Amino acid sequence: MKGGAGAGAAVFAAIMVPLLVLVMMLGSGGKEGALAACGPSGTVTVSVPGGNVAGYAGEQLANAAAVVKAGQQLNVSADGLLVGVMTAMGESSLKNLNYGDDIHGVTNPDGSLTCSLGLFQQQWCLPGNPWGTKADVTDPTKAAATFFKALMKLPGWESLSPDVAAHRVQGNYSPAGYTKFIPAAREVLEAVTAGKIKAGTGGCTTGGFAAGSSGSGDDYPWKGAEHNANNPVTRLAYRNCTDFAWWRLSQQLGLQPVSSSQLGPGNANTWGNAWSRAGWTISKTPKVGAIVWYNTGQYGHVAVVKEITADGKVIEEGYNFGIPPNGAYYTMTINPSTPAGYLYLPTREQFERAAM
Repeated sequence: MKGGAGAGAAVFAAIMVPLLVLVMMLGSGGKEGALAACGPSGTVTVSVPGGNVAGYAGEQLANAAAVVKAGQQLNVSADGLLVGVMTAMGESSLKNLNYGDDIHGVTNPDGSLTCSLGLFQQQWCLPGNPWGTKADVTDPTKAAATFFKALMKLPGWESLSPDVAAHRVQGNYSPAGYTKFIPAAREVLEAVTAGKIKAGTGGCTTGGFAAGSSGSGDDYPWKGAEHNANNPVTRLAYRNCTDFAWWRLSQQLGLQPVSSSQLGPGNANTWGNAWSRAGWTISKTPKVGAIVWYNTGQYGHVAVVKEITADGKVIEEGYNFGIPPNGAYYTMTINPSTPAGYLYLPTREQFERAAM
């Protein structure tokens, strides 16, 4: 029930791990886009809805659809698509602008003073710019693709709020410039995909569930992966107890699957110590959605409280339980006093603060 492939008796190094500084290197992007875990985003049809959606219509919705399609080509997750739509709202109100910020005292190659153009107001005229030519930044599809590639290169972006992620890619004055557009971006993203993509649902194209929900049974997205191989998304081991429990935690917090290295999770028997360091609640009282924590043996074990029965028994769900462990999903009824404790989920805000 080890935490990661070859992890052995690895323990939590630290609960606070600073995020790396963004290096604006544009590459293939999206190699570890978490939506791949829940189904390729390209399987969802994108269209331009009629009428008004959250105050946007016509050309604006067509541009939003272009942004989403560009993200699909890179297998960007639902939460990543939200960041893209939100950023274009904040930068240009979803309009492919042929004007932008003036660079005072500088004459551009075309004789103008305007350097920031297009949906994302990308600066095309400065030496060494990473955004491409004037034609590139004013092409909604190319501009969106360049933005998403930069986002995918931002270390730890999946655990950031959308406004902070956009701010770190764009380098604008403050994340607050994007915050107010988050609700509208969610509406527009859902509208152009006919409700098939909902950001903030674990990165999946359907559903997700709220904190404290019992989940949907064996909906672990990597059930066909090689048992014990390293999961590059979570940094744990496929079809292990820790990988399932970490993924379920991410899902309940409304996050796409995120790297566990943000907080240091390793073998299950050390999870209680990590919760204590983070100031999160550990209880002897079960609660639906909480992590069931066993600290016995070399690796320990973690599962998730799926249900509490009328007579007070706990139905736990998890992966990789049994002798020998088989990397499969299971449910089991236990006495509530059997585990070492129940690790209550933090709020999303608490989780994001700990991951900063």
